[in-house]
Amino acid sequence: MNPYVNEDVMWQRLKDLQMEAENRRLYGPRAPGTLDVLRLLGRGAWLLAGLAMRRAPRRNWIEAPRGEKSSRVA
Repeated sequence: MNPYVNEDVMWQRLKDLQMEAENRRLYGPRAPGTLDVLRLLGRGAWLLAGLAMRRAPRRNWIEAPRGEKSSRVA
């Protein structure tokens, strides 16, 4: 068994990574695809639905509600 096989594989991997980085630099940013656009629209719709959702008003627990007496036991 060759003890340098791992080094050869790692050297090939390094060359592949460098070639991929060079290709990305040469071709530049790509235009968004159909799935990317649908994903963005879905996020916007989800956000809009969350903002439009109505919530019940929060109760102020410090003061007693109107018309009711505080039932504190001393």
